[in-house]
Amino acid sequence: MFLAIDAGNSNIVFGFYDEIQEKWTHEFRVNTHRELSVLKLEKEVHLFFLENGIKSDQISHVGISSVVPEVNAALQQFCREYLEKACYLIRGESYRRLKVSTSKPNEIGTDLMCNVTAAFERFQTTCIIVDFGTALTFTVVGEHGAILGVNIVPGLKTAMKALFTNTSKLPEVPLKMPKSALGKNTTHSIQAGILYGYTGLVKGMIDTLQKEIGHQCRVIATGGLSSILTTLKDSFEVVDRNLTLEGIRLITLANSPTIPEDLDK
Repeated sequence: MFLAIDAGNSNIVFGFYDEIQEKWTHEFRVNTHRELSVLKLEKEVHLFFLENGIKSDQISHVGISSVVPEVNAALQQFCREYLEKACYLIRGESYRRLKVSTSKPNEIGTDLMCNVTAAFERFQTTCIIVDFGTALTFTVVGEHGAILGVNIVPGLKTAMKALFTNTSKLPEVPLKMPKSALGKNTTHSIQAGILYGYTGLVKGMIDTLQKEIGHQCRVIATGGLSSILTTLKDSFEVVDRNLTLEGIRLITLANSPTIPEDLDK
């Protein structure tokens, strides 16, 4: 079993890939805290293992993608002490063995490189990867595997939080797609504005990118919020919540010969 750990700004996701069934079978999430408690993490993971019949000795490899450097040491300590496994922390030099490449490997987020790696491995051609996370990102990889560019806007929850944090009378509302773009009350109005607004943003961005690239591309969506905008279902060829996890797996395995000497660096 392969364990992929995706440390993002909102959540740390633990994804479990069954190497016999060749599919992702379990997922566990914890909120991201800069001062991550290893002891608390061990207790929560231990309970998850018990509930799902997972044993640490079933795990063969552990790969970590992190955009939150403050939690890296704690995650490495967790792997070393609780799982008793080597872990591979993805970084700029990890991409040398891949089919994809970037001119600035230490600047692009490892989560985006994981997305690109998994998408290009699947399609082997130009792809636009739309990741609905804390930030909404659009990453483009060309037909030969080179990263053509990235753009970033605030994610759905980030936009919602900014709205209710910076206004006196507007409440925080559930991220639920309303039936109409014409708001009938305050909650409905906020939902309509943000969710239909982001629908237009995503469609417009995909169209703009494809015009700039000069041809139609494969378009893949991922991220925990990728299923909320139901109005976009025809905009994506694939919606894969596990895209980042799959990229972590592919990058880690591509670098597996170096895992022992790279322990905890």
